[in-house]
Amino acid sequence: MAMSSGAVTTLDGISIRYIFAGNATDPVLLFIPGWAQTAIQWRKQISYFSAKYRVIAIDHRGFGDSDKPEWGYRITRLAADLNDIILQLDLKDVVLCGHSMGCSIIWAHWDTFVSSRTRISRLILVDQSPCIIADPAWDDGVANSLGSIFTPTTALEMGNSLRGAEGREYAAGFLRSLFSPSLSAEDFVWMKHQWSKMNLSHAAKLLINHAAEDWRDVIPTITIPTLVVGGERSVFGINSARWIASHIPQSKLEIFKENESGSHFMFWENDAKFNEVVEKFLSN
Repeated sequence: MAMSSGAVTTLDGISIRYIFAGNATDPVLLFIPGWAQTAIQWRKQISYFSAKYRVIAIDHRGFGDSDKPEWGYRITRLAADLNDIILQLDLKDVVLCGHSMGCSIIWAHWDTFVSSRTRISRLILVDQSPCIIADPAWDDGVANSLGSIFTPTTALEMGNSLRGAEGREYAAGFLRSLFSPSLSAEDFVWMKHQWSKMNLSHAAKLLINHAAEDWRDVIPTITIPTLVVGGERSVFGINSARWIASHIPQSKLEIFKENESGSHFMFWENDAKFNEVVEKFLSN
């Protein structure tokens, strides 16, 4: 896989680094990482899809090799960064694939940058709840149907832990829990190296903002073909993926079973099936 890198300067002056592979004339497939992740964590997809697609993966501000300013750690700002990338690279008919928080960035972009919707042909939404924090006033069963796994104080408590003296160990433990037990020690060491590129204070701010968002009013407004992916071993469970798919008219739903490495990171742990599912969606 021949892979190159580039950068876009956002309207607020931040350099956002991206990696890319494939032929410049091929259709564009843009991968958006989740919280604390980097572009290169999509390397198994970049390798596979670059034969037919112009594949791009981005490092969010504050993560990977992008600039790490003291501001902008909120979903709306990352959506604006995404829009700067789409416009400055003049991407058209682009497929956006977001994982975890990357889905929230897609939803914020769809909601805010209406004029850019015409540049997007399809969406792939990988394992994200539409509303992470459960409202104590909800009726029984609502939180489970949405995959709302946090209480109103969970994100604040996690943010304090990340900023504490043992923040690195806390982050590693939390992120390890998002994989299946069979993840190799070698893979985990490599993942920890990617996570080590983040400033924990910035990561805490972003996590708290991310958790507080509620996208249930935005998701039904999506009007383009969408693939929704969930996993039986996911921290969110499978009901959140089902809820999202049921509220997007042109959607397909794929659930990875527990014995298919259906963790939060199924695209890494079972890349063969994930790539096959995505390829089938894109070819139809």
